[in-house]
Amino acid sequence: MLRISFLVSSLCFVLISTLFPLPPNSRANVIDRNIAIVNEDTITLSEVNETGREIFRKLAEETPQDQLPAALEEARRAVLNKLIDKKLVVQEAKRLNIQVSDQEVDTALQGILTNNQMTMEQMRQDIRVMGMTEKQYREELREQILSSKLIGHEVRTKVVIPEADILNFYKSHFTTTDANKEYHILQVGTIWGMAKDDGTIPTRTEADDKIKKAHKLALNGKDFGELARSYSDMPSASDDGDLGVFQFDEMAAAMRDAVRYLSPGEISAIVEIDNSFQFFKLHSSQEGTTVTHESYSAVKDQIREKLYQQAMEQRYKEWMTSIRQKAYIKIL
Repeated sequence: MLRISFLVSSLCFVLISTLFPLPPNSRANVIDRNIAIVNEDTITLSEVNETGREIFRKLAEETPQDQLPAALEEARRAVLNKLIDKKLVVQEAKRLNIQVSDQEVDTALQGILTNNQMTMEQMRQDIRVMGMTEKQYREELREQILSSKLIGHEVRTKVVIPEADILNFYKSHFTTTDANKEYHILQVGTIWGMAKDDGTIPTRTEADDKIKKAHKLALNGKDFGELARSYSDMPSASDDGDLGVFQFDEMAAAMRDAVRYLSPGEISAIVEIDNSFQFFKLHSSQEGTTVTHESYSAVKDQIREKLYQQAMEQRYKEWMTSIRQKAYIKIL
C-alpha cells in the first residue's frame, strides 16, 4: 500500500486536484445528455458517471442505504466541479498555446518510478488496485504537467520565498528548545468576594475597576513596584510584586499564556484567575538550550521547496478562482 500511496501523491505533485480522464469508449451505448456548459464546451452525464465511477462504487458499498442518496449527490457535485476545472484548464492552455508531449509524460512517469524505486510492472499493479488503467494514469500525468505549465506561465514569477520564512520554518521544525527557559515575573492582582487584610470584601466590579486602573498606569510606564504596593491585593505586593523565577512548566496555565510571548520589560494583558484579576511584567528571561536536529545548510533547499510548493498551491487556487469568475458556467 506504500506504493499506492506514493502514486496518489505523485499525481498531486503539481498543484491541481486530481482530475479523472475518460476512456474513449466509456460512453458507448449510454443514453447521454449535457449537464453543464463551460464557455464553449459541455460536460455530459456520462462524463460525470465515468469520472466518478470508482467513487460512486465505494460509496454504494460503504454508505448506509438511508444516507446513500445524499452522499451520491454530494459526490456528483464534487466530480462535476472537478470536471469544470479541467475544462477551464484545457481551455486556458489552448488559449495560451500550451501543450504537453508524449515525451514529457514518459519523462514524468520515469521520474515517479525512479523516485519510488519501482518497476513498471509494480506500478501497473498498483494502478489497477486504484481502479485505473495505465492509459488513464498517463492522462492524469498529462493533466498535471499541463497544469504545472499553466502555473508557471501565470503565477510562478510572482512567488518569492524570503530567507526569513525559511529560517522560521527551520527553527519551528528542525530545532527544539528544552523546558529550562526561566521567567522572572512581577505581578499585580486584585481580588473580590473575600476579605482583605483590612477586613473589606471587594466586589467583582470594584476589583475589575482597580486592576484596569493599575494596568493602564503600568502600560504608561509607572514604576511597577510602586503599583504593586498601591494596588495589588496579592502577597507579592510587599515585595514590589516580585513573584520570583519560574521555569515554563512550573507556571499555572493562565500565567504561561499571559507571559510566554512577552519580551523583558513588557506588560501582559489582564487575566482572570479564580476570584482575582491579574497582570504580569516579564522582568527578565533566560533561554533554554536549543537542540539542532539537522544543520540549516543541509535542509535549507528542502524547506525552500516545501514553502515554494505551498505558495504555488495558494497562487493556483487564486488563479483558478479568477478563471472561474471570468468564465461562463451553467449547470443544466
